[in-house]
Amino acid sequence: MPKEKSIFETLFNINLNDHIEKKNGLSYISWPYAWAEVKKYYPDASYEIKLFGENNLPYVFDENTGYMVFTSVTIKDITHEMWLPVMDSANKTMKSVKYVYETKYRKNIPVETATMFDINKAIMRCLVKNLAMFGLGLYIYAGEDLPELQNENVTETNIRHLNDLVDSFDEPERLKNNILNSYNVGEFKELNVSQYNEIVKKIKNWNKNQ
Repeated sequence: MPKEKSIFETLFNINLNDHIEKKNGLSYISWPYAWAEVKKYYPDASYEIKLFGENNLPYVFDENTGYMVFTSVTIKDITHEMWLPVMDSANKTMKSVKYVYETKYRKNIPVETATMFDINKAIMRCLVKNLAMFGLGLYIYAGEDLPELQNENVTETNIRHLNDLVDSFDEPERLKNNILNSYNVGEFKELNVSQYNEIVKKIKNWNKNQ
């Protein structure tokens, strides 16, 4: 008699590639789809949004570090918990006041004040990560928690290499503009290392197929 697959084996082996969405170089699965997939296999699955304090707020807050949300998911008799900071579209921690930060090439980049809309988004993102602890889409996160270097801006060597690759195409200016528009930047020097690696990989694949 074949051995019954564990919850982790069942969910981990689900291919989500056709439902992966990308934003700012990161891959993710929408929470409605993730939850629907789990419920197909485990109809009794449940989740909980953690509440705190007398007002039952769905977050904890610290003036220095910002907001954090927490969820837990239970499938059969197994419960896993997950937590996630409230972040803006650039994955910068949001606080109760607006602040600015800078990179090697840009200064005074604003991070807006967190709202309940941002907290709600963070909760649902936290839920998807919580489901990944059971195996669903865990492979998608394999490259997300990379060293901080991945979020640093590209070096001059990276930029020269990327320019050389682009110049090898018949219409280099058109390709360059497509890349800049796709990553919502004005120059290659505004890219981070993770985005640079992704672009180089795509260009090399294009060259192979030509």
